[in-house]
Amino acid sequence: MLISDSMSLLWLSYAGLSLVVLITGYLGLAFLPRLPRLMITWAVAGVMWVPASFELPLMAEGEVYRGFAPAVVVAGLAFLEGDTAAMLPALLLVAVAAGVGALAGLLLWRRGRRGAGEAAEKQEARQEGAGERQEPVIG
Repeated sequence: MLISDSMSLLWLSYAGLSLVVLITGYLGLAFLPRLPRLMITWAVAGVMWVPASFELPLMAEGEVYRGFAPAVVVAGLAFLEGDTAAMLPALLLVAVAAGVGALAGLLLWRRGRRGAGEAAEKQEARQEGAGERQEPVIG
C-alpha cells in the first residue's frame, strides 16, 4: 500500500514538488526568450531527477543501508560530511544530467521552431492564393 510504504510516498512527494518547482521556474523565466528558458528549465529538471546510490552505516557493526536518492541531494550531503568518495560520482551524474537536460531543451526549441516555420509557410500559401479568383464549391 502506498501510505504504509514510506519510501514510495517520499518519492511521490518529491516528484510532485519537483514538478511544481519546474513549472513555477519556467513561468518565472518569462522575461527570457524561449531558447534559454527551455534550456535552463530542462537542465534543472535533469539535476533534480537523476538518481544516485548511497550507503549509510548502521548501528550494527559492518552493516550498511543502501538506497537511491536524487544525485544533487547525495552530492550535497556528501559535501557537508566531507566524503569526497561519495561526492564525486554524484556530482558527475549531476553534471551529465544538466547537460542532457539542456540538450533536451534545445531539441524542444528546434522542434517548436520547425512547427512554427511550417505553419508560417501554410499561412503564406493561403495569402498568395487569396489574390486569385476562387470558384465556389457546393457540397
